[in-house]
Amino acid sequence: MGGGNETPSGPDLAKGVEAAELGEGDARVGHYEGEPVLVLRRAGELLAVGAKCTHYGGPLAEGVFSEDTVRCPWHHACFDLRTGEALHAPALSDLATYEVEERGGRIRVVGKRAAPETHLEGARQRGRSPKRTPSSVVIVGGGAAGNAAAETLRREGYEGPVTIVEADADEPCDRPNLSKDYLQGTAPEEWIPLRPASFFEENGITFRRARATALDPTKQLLTLEGGATLTYGALILATGAEPVRLRLPSATAARVYTLRSLADSRAIIAAAEKAKRVVVIGASFIGLEVAASLRHRGLEVHVVAPDEIPLARVMGPDLGRFVRSLHEEHGVQFHLGRTVRTIEKEAVLLDDGRRLNADFIVMGVGVRPRLDLAHGAGLDIDDGVLVDETLRTSAEDVWAAGDIARFPDPRTGERIRIEHWAVAERMGAAAARAVLGDTRPFDAVPFFWSQHYDTAIAYVGHARQWDEATLEGDPAARDCAVRFTKNGELLALATIFRDELSLSTEIEMEGAART
Repeated sequence: MGGGNETPSGPDLAKGVEAAELGEGDARVGHYEGEPVLVLRRAGELLAVGAKCTHYGGPLAEGVFSEDTVRCPWHHACFDLRTGEALHAPALSDLATYEVEERGGRIRVVGKRAAPETHLEGARQRGRSPKRTPSSVVIVGGGAAGNAAAETLRREGYEGPVTIVEADADEPCDRPNLSKDYLQGTAPEEWIPLRPASFFEENGITFRRARATALDPTKQLLTLEGGATLTYGALILATGAEPVRLRLPSATAARVYTLRSLADSRAIIAAAEKAKRVVVIGASFIGLEVAASLRHRGLEVHVVAPDEIPLARVMGPDLGRFVRSLHEEHGVQFHLGRTVRTIEKEAVLLDDGRRLNADFIVMGVGVRPRLDLAHGAGLDIDDGVLVDETLRTSAEDVWAAGDIARFPDPRTGERIRIEHWAVAERMGAAAARAVLGDTRPFDAVPFFWSQHYDTAIAYVGHARQWDEATLEGDPAARDCAVRFTKNGELLALATIFRDELSLSTEIEMEGAART
């Protein structure tokens, strides 16, 4: 996302570099015709790909190289170094690839390879064809999982009808940005759509702008609001989650916002432009990211939460205390161990009797999975739609992915449900491959990131409960890691600016799950 007219760094690779500078396993960043390029020598072969991650432009040379892949240090996207293909979300677009040659003791880039115009064209070039070809695929939900599923169907060579059913009028958007740069006003709206509308037309992906009201798996029939129906050969449920709204006595609900969609973020921005003070209810990741973004806009921000230490249940007490101090350094005022009793016309009343003036309120107290459709269809449900290791539900030809899916974790043996953006994208892709006959289990390591001012926290793994949260380094110095262990086994790792450690731990966890 984003970018700019940056001056290319490193050598001009059209002129080349000395071959002796690039030993086995080495990588070098330069530029070719104004574009940043990464040149590598792997197993005696020279490779050249775009040097920046196609997600947010992270520097791939600072990532981790493993076999024939490179992983972005910022948000853990993964690319094939030979083909440039985006293998793991959050990247959706492939890297450019280049022709490179070694001659006369110099290594030169001699041309840029043509990229396929559509995902189907790329699948044909790579010789991909699905093992199973349902008559049609319907995807309910146009968020992270739904969009990734649709794209993956085409990437894998599926040529049948693909329909996304989504009531939201906006194209699939970059939801993590809605509480971060976009909300604070530093990301323009053109960065927010995951794809332009033309992309879906070019790739044969149809949108039905309607709410799905009923699913009949026995008839393979989906009913839409208004009575229209769709039949399907396979269906992927990716209905996501919705923000929790606390039931509080309120003089007016018009000033109370939640944040999930682009429309929600736009509404908060409009409210902020006319406001001076805001109360954020909930010290969740969303709540605190909203607090940071509104502080950037110059608002007085108060955060009210029952927790004694923000985020401690997920990040542990050390990182929780650091996050609080970071926000306080930027002027956020916390009211911890407190709840809201009443929302008044121009204030909120706390349970201790204190009144906080507020021009508007944002609730960031969590989300709940949207399970109405699955429940009505008779699918097995237990804090989410129960799926097997390939994300298939209890109904024939119905899969589930994203925030609603509760799947078997290959690392712990427990069933878990994860509410992370990158996980939803990776699940959507896995569900699409399963629809096409891929029987490999979903074993992606959970990953998310959270941005607070100039500090990003990366988290790999999943630790619902742990015995120890061991801190290494100093959060205040923006250089630390917290290891979450149970019975001596590492379940999760949170890091601040230890990107290589975060990536290598993810790779180790992947390997452990597959042995």
